[in-house]
Amino acid sequence: MIPQLRDWHARYAGQGLTIVGVHCPEFGWEKPFDKVVDAVRELGIKYAVVQDNDFAVWNRYAVRGWPTLVLVDRRGIVRYRHIGEGEYAETEASIRRLLAEK
Repeated sequence: MIPQLRDWHARYAGQGLTIVGVHCPEFGWEKPFDKVVDAVRELGIKYAVVQDNDFAVWNRYAVRGWPTLVLVDRRGIVRYRHIGEGEYAETEASIRRLLAEK
């Protein structure tokens, strides 16, 4: 999923797409901030990443598995959700539709 997110960020950020990666640790060793910073650097992630150690974002968006992708429109309404890898063409089509909305 991360390679696809990097690609979408590069292609669509200039058109208004804002990607926010949310790191919800599955294991205790994933919780330290410096581990997240190192991973972001090593993976070449250029979009924002927030750390969600207490699963507040996870619970707010009713996430139940890794990875989950949620598209939120300009008004803050969830318009698309995908759990797991794959469906990249469908997701990108949804991104394009949302960016085309005024």
